Amino acid sequence: MIRRGIGLSAMLTTGGVFLLSFVTKEKVNFDSYSTEGLDLHYIAPNFNEIEDETVERNFFSVSLGKSYVGFKEALAFKESRGDYGVVNQFGYMGKYQFGRGTLDLIGVEGVKRNEFLDNPELQEEAFYAYLSRNKWVLRRDIEWFVGKTMNGVEVTESGILAAAHLSGPGAVKRYLRSGGVDGFADAFGTTIRYYMKRFGGYDTSFVVPNRKAKVNKKYL
Repeated sequence: MIRRGIGLSAMLTTGGVFLLSFVTKEKVNFDSYSTEGLDLHYIAPNFNEIEDETVERNFFSVSLGKSYVGFKEALAFKESRGDYGVVNQFGYMGKYQFGRGTLDLIGVEGVKRNEFLDNPELQEEAFYAYLSRNKWVLRRDIEWFVGKTMNGVEVTESGILAAAHLSGPGAVKRYLRSGGVDGFADAFGTTIRYYMKRFGGYDTSFVVPNRKAKVNKKYL
């Protein structure tokens, strides 16, 4: 037993010396791993936004490009997959997902839901009227901020108008004038920043700003 104990002790001592021979005495310099000077500010879209963006770009970029028609169809695809007859769980209706309050604002009052959903011409007129009104409300912000970068996104007229369709012109005005600090997200978590990025760079010069824009009565 004593000899076995002496032999075991000798083996452990030899093993310890062997392992210590591989231990470096030099200290590791972590300076090269510093994050100093790096931009660590990121704003990530929600999962629905990540999923939708590739589909939308592939669907519209080839045939419609950055035209006004390309703009409104891309926006409609995001809102409803371009379906005139859809109503979401919050009651927003049609291809461009209008609420009752917005429709009243542009002169679509007293129209029953099914009548609105079954009338594509009315929905297209409503979209243009609301776009025209928002362009007038945001005319100064378009003049001041287009071409600037905010939260990593270049501000464009079409991005501003798309964001106004999402959140209303007042929320977009607050977002821009706060330097992107005063944000907004809808019930699905979609943000002004995302809409400004996703729908930036389209040609919306076709839209004439009009403070009193209303839907033509012949469509009602």
